[in-house]
Amino acid sequence: MQLILSFFAITIFMLFSTYLFLLYKDYNFTKEQKSMQTQQAKLIESLEDMKTKIAYIQKQKALAERVFTQNTVLKDSISNLFDLVPQRITLSEAKLLKNGLILYGITPNKDVYNFMLQAPLRSIFQETYSSFYPTKNGWLYFVSTNYMSEDSLEVPNEENSNED
Repeated sequence: MQLILSFFAITIFMLFSTYLFLLYKDYNFTKEQKSMQTQQAKLIESLEDMKTKIAYIQKQKALAERVFTQNTVLKDSISNLFDLVPQRITLSEAKLLKNGLILYGITPNKDVYNFMLQAPLRSIFQETYSSFYPTKNGWLYFVSTNYMSEDSLEVPNEENSNED
């Protein structure tokens, strides 16, 4: 009888020990699961933050490329403008506008201005106005105001031009 009681006691002790072990493992598993869920939520949040930063960087890159392109075009335009001015005409100031250009300078006479500078300006700009003021040495100060129409300033949309 003692042997049976000790066998039952050992069996109950082993069952109770196994039960406690399983409770501990279940608790540990639940704890790890919550930790993993928290970590997953942080990673998802970090991923969304990275996506936002990547989108911002891509916008900044596009803006920088657009500014670089505009600066290159402007640089080339200014270089072409100064190549356009003949040696007999001296520019004292040039103002670039969004849709035009104002030139200030000195010319020996109206004919030199009209044939050597105004003709090329008229081929570029739709509206060209010139005013002349005499100087003490017989030359003429001039103010040349040149405008482009708004239609010629529009750049075709890249998305529309790339469609098949």
